[in-house]
Amino acid sequence: MAACTFKSEEDEELLDALSRIYDQLELLTGKAWWILEILPLRHLVQGANPHRYQVIYLSETDFGRLDLYRSLALALGIDPPHRRAALWRELKARILDLADNKQLLPVWAIDEAQNLPPEFFRDFPAFLNFALDSRDLLTVWLIGHPHLVQTLQRAPYAALASRIQVRVHLKPVLERERFAQLIQHAFKAAGCAHTLLADSGLELLRQASQGLPRQAGRILQCALQMAAVKKLNHLPDDLLQQAITELR
Repeated sequence: MAACTFKSEEDEELLDALSRIYDQLELLTGKAWWILEILPLRHLVQGANPHRYQVIYLSETDFGRLDLYRSLALALGIDPPHRRAALWRELKARILDLADNKQLLPVWAIDEAQNLPPEFFRDFPAFLNFALDSRDLLTVWLIGHPHLVQTLQRAPYAALASRIQVRVHLKPVLERERFAQLIQHAFKAAGCAHTLLADSGLELLRQASQGLPRQAGRILQCALQMAAVKKLNHLPDDLLQQAITELR
């Protein structure tokens, strides 16, 4: 199931653009990235060549900046020093060693980036500076909710904002046809061979979820649990409405 990724024509163009990053990573590594929402992330991580890129995923971001650097150190096989200066030195030395001796470039994917502490945003550009900023040895993806945009537009974070090379904003799936394709793909990926929703049910789900895949998933999960109790092999509109009401 994890290998199945729903892609409309618009999503194909997005994923194609993002996937080319790996082919040009030497031009983009060390630059902070900003990706809002996470739809293509799993696709990109699975598509990374493990002999060229070490992908490090971090979702626990509501901590101090030292904890964040320590988590990176652990992922790179370093016993983290207690002082930040020493920690930075060891991290940079390891990243340089990976590039020079193993031709391996780390990709640090930071999820829930809107929760990162302000001091991390302020000093992160200095951490990304390798050899007087002449080498790009680390790619960073900042993944978060839309208000991450507003944070990075503030004056104290101008140095970080200036390093951002790619900005992607994934919008809700509001078009009826694309939303129907999304739901059909989800059922197919889960192993369902027949249609569970009528067209009216799909429209009810689209409106209630506002086109947000995660919200649609919550509604469907609740509706499926109700259907299992009633021994139904489909999701009638009244049951779907009941699930929507229960989740409000």
